[in-house]
Amino acid sequence: MTPAPYRFQQLSREDFEALADRHADVVIPLEQTPYWADFETQLGRDPYGIWAYYDGDKLVATASFLRSRRRFRPSLVAVNGPTWFAERTPDAEARLVQTVQAQFRADPGVKPLYVRMQVEHRRDPVTGPLEHGWYEREIVVDLTPDTEKIFASFRSNARNLIRKAEKLGVQVRTVERDAWAKVFRTELFPIMQETAARDGFSSFDSSFYETLLEELGDHLRLMVAYVEDKPVSWLITTEYRGYSVYYFAASSRDARKTNAPYLLLWEAFKVLKDAGNTACGLTGIESENYPSLANVTTFKRNFSKTVITVPTTYDIPLAPARYKALAAVLRLRREAPAKLRAIAGRVKNLPTSAKARRD
Repeated sequence: MTPAPYRFQQLSREDFEALADRHADVVIPLEQTPYWADFETQLGRDPYGIWAYYDGDKLVATASFLRSRRRFRPSLVAVNGPTWFAERTPDAEARLVQTVQAQFRADPGVKPLYVRMQVEHRRDPVTGPLEHGWYEREIVVDLTPDTEKIFASFRSNARNLIRKAEKLGVQVRTVERDAWAKVFRTELFPIMQETAARDGFSSFDSSFYETLLEELGDHLRLMVAYVEDKPVSWLITTEYRGYSVYYFAASSRDARKTNAPYLLLWEAFKVLKDAGNTACGLTGIESENYPSLANVTTFKRNFSKTVITVPTTYDIPLAPARYKALAAVLRLRREAPAKLRAIAGRVKNLPTSAKARRD
């Protein structure tokens, strides 16, 4: 017998804040708050509200959804969510999936092809995703011990590089909030461009980070490492309810010569601890679906042995036949170039006589 869907209720900002206050022990990702929704709105995106899900009067989970209007695949996405307040059992999660599926099929205000969210216990109809959108493993640093013990917990390599950075004159400063946008645009974004070009990824443009700093300023810190008064490395951390995240960072070639990123992150840990944070997540590391994170994994492992598994982001189709057809088209599009290269390679390696016969 299929269990009844959960009862759901859309939350106002005041409702959300009251709910969060009643559950102070639950880690709520900043991306699952109204404050992040405000940031998305400023970027021109379309938040679709935060819902609470109840089993009778017992709160089970909350989820903040963002409306995506990509061509041929309108969807609702819970970024780094949902947040669980009850035990996340396979049956409870399957019931939430069923609820979300029924909820948005019946919602006249939106017609998504699928809903995307993190699922720990995968069962039908959960599938995909069409593309991965969130990391699956991260390293977390415990900030509750005293600073000497935190430092001692680092790998010897990190401790040595931090000391060398200090000897080489690296200075770490916290940028004052009223100067964030200007400093980032004029001094720090070029470092991000250099980092992206060096490591082979595409960064957001400067306006994205400036909007982040302006809209989420109550929950952010911007810290910069300088060598001879020249910025060489920077980081942005988030903070919410005692949990911090090393969210964005970049470093120049000069920073690597002086080990500035190591000292910068160590100084950030101390500032975050003093502000009352009990832990700092270092965001994604290498996993099956994210092999490209191998480089940053080496750096992050220097600071903690604690690796957390994050539930994988999957899709919940609301129109299964259309979703399946789209998935097949996208898979063909991704695989076709590799198959064509393989065919071309085989043809290239054919003996001359064989090529002549083909002609």
